[in-house]
Amino acid sequence: MTTLDTAPADVREHSPVDAEPCVLLKLGEVVLKGKNREQFERRLADNVRQAVRPIARVDVIRRHGVFIVRKHDADLATMERVAQRITDVMGIVWAHRAWRVGKDLPSVERAALELMDGRTGTFAVRARRRDKRFPMTSVELDRHIGALVAARYGQPVKLKDPAHTLSIEVDRDEVFVYSGGLPGQGGLPVGMSGRGLVLMSGGIDSPVAAYRMMRRGLRVDYLHFSGMPFTGPESIYKAYALVRELDKFQNGSRLFVVPFGKAQQKIKSSGADRLAVIAQRRLMLRTGEVLARRLRGSALITGDALGQVSSQTLANITALDDAVELPILRPLVGMDKIEIMDQARRIRTLTISELPDEDCCTMLAPRRAETRAKIDDLHKIEKRLDVGELADQLAESVQEHRPAYADPAA
Repeated sequence: MTTLDTAPADVREHSPVDAEPCVLLKLGEVVLKGKNREQFERRLADNVRQAVRPIARVDVIRRHGVFIVRKHDADLATMERVAQRITDVMGIVWAHRAWRVGKDLPSVERAALELMDGRTGTFAVRARRRDKRFPMTSVELDRHIGALVAARYGQPVKLKDPAHTLSIEVDRDEVFVYSGGLPGQGGLPVGMSGRGLVLMSGGIDSPVAAYRMMRRGLRVDYLHFSGMPFTGPESIYKAYALVRELDKFQNGSRLFVVPFGKAQQKIKSSGADRLAVIAQRRLMLRTGEVLARRLRGSALITGDALGQVSSQTLANITALDDAVELPILRPLVGMDKIEIMDQARRIRTLTISELPDEDCCTMLAPRRAETRAKIDDLHKIEKRLDVGELADQLAESVQEHRPAYADPAA
């Protein structure tokens, strides 16, 4: 099956007579949720409406494991933009730009012939009859429409790996006809798994970690530590741009920025030496925990990957876990850098992450970092620093930003 609608542009500029352009959404693991499925589907429908609101106010109709997205008097161009935008909504596996026609054979025939006009190469018809009252079975509809298209345009039928797949879905009140579709993100609807706080650097890893947790239904806020007042605002600009790009997956994202430079200076002068990096990261986690509790978050999320850098050895990860009571989620822990970069490229954060900036984590860092941090040694450093009070002060200093996603097609 083709993954994109390959029909010529002029075919999509008008609909057959009595056909309405709409978007047919296929769900993923949401349909496996048993007694809780109703809650998941309601949240997903709300997320779809919110995502496309800047484009159009649509109706989302839930039916038999699919969603039908409609707008009264919508044109094809609008529904095309709606379909494209919906592919960023977590929980959707496929978005099909479909024609909604009457539940009679002549209407289906007209739509099928119009949709296949101008196409070349092999094709197959896949019919699904959700309403068994329709007079033709799925197999009979496959054969009838297939013979009609082959006779009109001379295209050969090929049931395995055709160049084009014409899909027909007979529903309760109407029939949907489409070819191809746009792949979605899959996963669970954002908001169904609670709320978490992402420790957002300007690097490649943390945006991918945020994406992976949103895909598991977690609504996330973001916390960025800048080196200010000893660095410029470049890292903040990067964090803002990253969150704005990631906002397409959930809408309403919040970025909290903490000036961390003076706290780093205190750690440096505390005699932490090779433990300075781990001590910094523990303080970041403590600050994140204070803020997460205020935001009613239930977890912290980091971009740690086991063994990727010296601070991410198993011993050091264990030492970081000791700093806070909230769970620390590490969705990248078993991934290598190539895998992470590939995913960053796919979600369009890689080019932003690669922009130059002065990372606060490298400021005042020792020449050699400890790879086997001992928790007792860290406790002694933190006692000298009074890290509990310091974390509270840092959490009080946060500045809040709301980087909203801007649809480039808008």
